[in-house]
Amino acid sequence: MINRQLESEIEILRNEFPVIAILGPRQSGKTTLSKKIFTEYEYVSFEDYDVRIFAENDPRGFLFRYSKNVIFDEIQRIPLILSYLQTHVDNLKGNGQIIITGSHNFLLMEQISQSLAGRVGITKLLPFSISELSNKRFKVDELIFKGFYPRIYDQDIRPEVFYKNYISTYIEKDIRQIKKITKLDVFTKFMKLLAGRTGQELNLVSLGEECGVSHNTILEWISVLEASFIVYRLKPFYKNYNKRLVKRSKLYFTDTGLVCSLLGIKKQKELDYHFLKGGIFETFIIDEFLKLNYNFGEKYDMYFWRDNHRKELDLILDLGINQFGIEIKAGMTINEKFFDGLKYWKNLTNTPNEQLFLIYGGEENYIRNQINVVSWKNIFDGIVKRTI
Repeated sequence: MINRQLESEIEILRNEFPVIAILGPRQSGKTTLSKKIFTEYEYVSFEDYDVRIFAENDPRGFLFRYSKNVIFDEIQRIPLILSYLQTHVDNLKGNGQIIITGSHNFLLMEQISQSLAGRVGITKLLPFSISELSNKRFKVDELIFKGFYPRIYDQDIRPEVFYKNYISTYIEKDIRQIKKITKLDVFTKFMKLLAGRTGQELNLVSLGEECGVSHNTILEWISVLEASFIVYRLKPFYKNYNKRLVKRSKLYFTDTGLVCSLLGIKKQKELDYHFLKGGIFETFIIDEFLKLNYNFGEKYDMYFWRDNHRKELDLILDLGINQFGIEIKAGMTINEKFFDGLKYWKNLTNTPNEQLFLIYGGEENYIRNQINVVSWKNIFDGIVKRTI
């Protein structure tokens, strides 16, 4: 079993809050992780029909039966139980006694915010990070194509088979539960079109025209995908640097294996010549920073920066006082032009050299043009360790 980096954050939170929430996409490893950490706790799954009926018909009796030291799995199936948990946990003495896991959706987060404010420590678990798989030997294109969902590695499932079934299950089951979307064929087309825009600025009007729906519908569908951790929006950086800035967010899928499947990429070698290779690699790197941020307690905010003259930086890690500027390039060979955005940002903001990074598709780490060149393999040790 591969150890998850989120374990240390959960261990801290179990001493601070009576309820610990582990949220994340379906099959990201939430159940496995909760059972591993809380080995002596009783496990209750709301996927079980009899359990759901008990909780729905007699929530107080249900919580009397499962009063503490319990894992409630897939709690989004019975969001009403969270309202009863409020008074229940107020009567408990001690922290870390109730663990809830679930696929993040609108109703679940609304219930958590309203019912368990101040009583719950919330964590987010995405699929494996690069650093969690660091003891295994993988080439970059292999990781991008396979993606990072645990079952692919634990059960040696072919990625093209896994993601086909994952997409089908997500659309048929989760989408219907989160939002009443009737045109599932149009929604499937929308997901494929969106995969072709990973790493790009989000244009709602263009997507709406291609799908034959309004831009408001597109915005609603993107919110559904965000709520279930399928996509992530990277917002533009707005501090006092050049007033005329791009205002649209950039969109990324949270797993490159899913992107490859939606794009119809059936073999790893097809990535070498794919016209979206740069965007897919950028997604791969952004995802790693997102996972590491969640795994270590969200120590930084993530943005991109671009002005109206097309000067840009792929990623900014905002630590409050300090900002790390990061450029992302898929190539294994460093080109002098790769540094243009970083040099411009340095002159504009007076960012120190030690806070500027170029991440590329090669495997060596060194300094060039007084800027840190970091391999895709070394994101945690080379950059993120400086933030936690």
